[in-house]
Amino acid sequence: MVDALPRVLVIVPAWNEARNVGPTVKEILAADARYDVVVVDDGSTDSTAFAAQAAGALVLPLPFNLGVGGAMKTGFTYAQRHGYACAIQVDADGQHNPADIARVVDGLADADISIGARFADVGEYTVRGPRRWAMVFLARVVSRVARTRLTDVTSGFRAANRRAIDQYVRYYPAEYLGDTLDSLVEALHSGLTVTQVPVAMRPRQHGRPSQNPFGATVYLFRSLFALSLALLRGMLRRRPRA
Repeated sequence: MVDALPRVLVIVPAWNEARNVGPTVKEILAADARYDVVVVDDGSTDSTAFAAQAAGALVLPLPFNLGVGGAMKTGFTYAQRHGYACAIQVDADGQHNPADIARVVDGLADADISIGARFADVGEYTVRGPRRWAMVFLARVVSRVARTRLTDVTSGFRAANRRAIDQYVRYYPAEYLGDTLDSLVEALHSGLTVTQVPVAMRPRQHGRPSQNPFGATVYLFRSLFALSLALLRGMLRRRPRA
């Protein structure tokens, strides 16, 4: 359940997003006066930090690129230390609509983690081929662990209440898909609950997403491997000691 605190921390991990992060921060701040925006500059080599600060965000600079997992753990640590009862991830590239932040946060009324789901009959976001097969399979497996129907377990648009923030500070992996899949499975194994809220994704503002047939096939195998590791880690953690 969400505590009755007025502020919501919006964590924006950013790596070389100088052209996107400024408009994203401004749109978030304009969406609701309760939102505090922290941009975690993940070792960018461009002017990402300057653009974020100029737009009104607090910038937490990392000395080198850690990946989304490392950036988000930094953001959740900030949230914990400053007493936030709710934190939500919003990507710097503009694909997450700040107008949907309130809807995703409202999902915390029924769970510890609320996911903004791309495949829940809202919007026109589509993925085809091996990448789509992987997403469907991952959602079905994690739904069994969560004991609730989930359609998009790799979405980064997700909110966390205080229990989830504390869990993420304890364990938020930096490896491939760790920031979405592994962190979610570990949170479920730790007793946290999850729900999803349908949202519509928007096109990336600037730059190109790294999607092609070869990349989609690699995504399939890497995601299956990541899921296997996440489930195995949970099983080993729960195995009784001799």
